[in-house]
Amino acid sequence: MDADYIVVGAGSAGCVIAARLSETGAKVILLEAGPKDTNPWIHIPAGVLKLLYHPVVNWNYSSEPTDGSGGRRIHWPRGKTLGGSSSINGMLYVRGNPADFDGWAQMGCRGWSFENVLPLFRKSESYLQGDDPDYRGKDGPLKVEDYRTILPLTHRFIEAAQQAGFPFSKDLNGREQEGVGYSQMTRKGKWRGSTAQTFLKEAQSRPNLRVETEAVATKLLFQGKRCVGVAFRQRGHDVELKAGKEVILSGGAINSPHLLQLSGIGPAEHLQSLGIPVVHDLRGVGANLQDHYVSRISHRVKDSISINKLARGARLVREVARFFTVGNGALTFGVTTAQVFCRSRPELASPDMQLLFTPASYDASKFGELEREDGMTVAICPVRPDSRGTIMAGSADPFQKAVITPNYLSATSDIDVLLAGTRFTREIFASPAIAQHSVTETLPGPDVRSDAALTQYFKDYGTTIFHPVGTCRMGEGPAAVVDPRLRVHGIEGLRVADASIMPTLTTGNTNAPTIMIGEKAAMMIQEDAAM
Repeated sequence: MDADYIVVGAGSAGCVIAARLSETGAKVILLEAGPKDTNPWIHIPAGVLKLLYHPVVNWNYSSEPTDGSGGRRIHWPRGKTLGGSSSINGMLYVRGNPADFDGWAQMGCRGWSFENVLPLFRKSESYLQGDDPDYRGKDGPLKVEDYRTILPLTHRFIEAAQQAGFPFSKDLNGREQEGVGYSQMTRKGKWRGSTAQTFLKEAQSRPNLRVETEAVATKLLFQGKRCVGVAFRQRGHDVELKAGKEVILSGGAINSPHLLQLSGIGPAEHLQSLGIPVVHDLRGVGANLQDHYVSRISHRVKDSISINKLARGARLVREVARFFTVGNGALTFGVTTAQVFCRSRPELASPDMQLLFTPASYDASKFGELEREDGMTVAICPVRPDSRGTIMAGSADPFQKAVITPNYLSATSDIDVLLAGTRFTREIFASPAIAQHSVTETLPGPDVRSDAALTQYFKDYGTTIFHPVGTCRMGEGPAAVVDPRLRVHGIEGLRVADASIMPTLTTGNTNAPTIMIGEKAAMMIQEDAAM
């Protein structure tokens, strides 16, 4: 079972890397802790709500209680199946803002400017509805589509945002991100388009690619300061694999730093406190955690229909029939149908806020469950948060979950962005196009107006939209974990390639940038092997 390359984690980046490296004829083994992606809810877009707590295809992590989340633990779903979180996410395709990647380059990450990464975004995607070949690709494995069915409430929100002063953007992943526009999704026909069903599906017939599922990595193997393989447990058996060239760690922002720490790479004092022998003292492993923490504003709806009613009774039966016969309708929905990218302060150079509109409203007491009455919601997201947290091993036992301490809202600047976003969202909901469909604001409620009351609401009811990054930060200097070619500092034969390497969060959802990271990692690995 030994190989040229071992890729640990078949998620958004790992599937891309395994597929691309196998194109060259190299022998590649891809390890995935979860099962194959055969659960039917994975493939139906609207099935996302069935996966948020799924005991088999979801790691079901939980954050530590902190002041910023009102002393609450926050549920952190992460994919544990082929495709990783791209198999259980809301399917939004959002590249981010050019300023994100130019900022990485300015921080010392050479080769990661927007000019450098744009060709990789184009290479990975097939967006047939696009008309700008300089920005959008048409030949990649990843199928990107506009929503097939759009409820009238979404059109009204787009109109209302323009009435409130936000310009219309024809393509939020094109030349101009700032403004209001319709969401785009990763899909494959009417089904979910995870990286397992796109990149990996195309590659799995190659004899030089082997995919091992239910293989939980327990430790990286070293000869001195060189990584030579991976130990894992698969269906009760302990196995070791050797890599002739490299090991690529693509476990994500939680599992990648956790496995590094379990293997002796991380802050020496912490590892020693757990009884883990130190291979290399690298203090940045598990630090720099960033996530998108949001506050929701919801309204009760009149004279229009929302997903709440479509998801029940006879209407649901009709929507199921519609999905399986003509491939559209409510079951093709992801989670967000329209978005606004805007600046909390006019002097900023690029957007620092994302407003995500959904023609639905959620039960505040039950995570992920819809209310019975029609509703609509905007999630207010500071896309470039200043708050930082950690992912740290709590034990030397590889089967004990990492300790997640996000420190939400520990930076007051993030609260300021949420306050600005609340004002903007209320202005949009007060605009004629959508105000005609509002009965009242249900969350936080029209009486919650002062900055102090709103801040307490953010802490008591805010939640993550599942975009953890940064815990194996790319860059140079003592706080960085990998260099700009994603090689782990101080270790040979080992790279990290997933959302954990992002120095800072991108402006929007993180799945598309993570896929780009997979593309760039595969390209750099091939370049370095040819030298």
